[in-house]
Amino acid sequence: MTDREDRRRHTRCSFCGKGQEQVRKLVAGPGVYICDQCIDLCQEVLEEDNRSTSQKRVKSGMMPTPQVIMASLDQHVVGQEHAKKVLSVAVYNHFRRIANSKANSDIELQKSNVLLVGPTGCGKTLLAQTLAKIIDVPFSIADATSLTEAGYVGEDVENILL
Repeated sequence: MTDREDRRRHTRCSFCGKGQEQVRKLVAGPGVYICDQCIDLCQEVLEEDNRSTSQKRVKSGMMPTPQVIMASLDQHVVGQEHAKKVLSVAVYNHFRRIANSKANSDIELQKSNVLLVGPTGCGKTLLAQTLAKIIDVPFSIADATSLTEAGYVGEDVENILL
């Protein structure tokens, strides 16, 4: 048996201890390994934590109401009253939907998307940037002209970084 085969046989997940032959995938890091099952478990824990944080935010009143969001947008953006109103309600409903996703399975809030359309310089990016600051989420701007529908020509969506 070669040294490489011996190392491969003794490679184990650093979290659960399962060997490489017991799992589908084993991801290597600097001196550690994690299996696909532990990755799935970690993802579930993080999703539950995010849900509970959103629920606490709603219950404690930390989540801004549409009126508060609208007032903050009014301080930074001139005009675009209808867009500010729609975005304020959409963001509030998004947080409510996240908070209620597991807590009340009998209540279902519909998912909705918002598309900002308008000529250059009318304030679409400013609205999105300001909203991101208000609700404390990351914001990224990317040039989408290099991305293609085909997927194998041009850049890839994964190249957009925050």
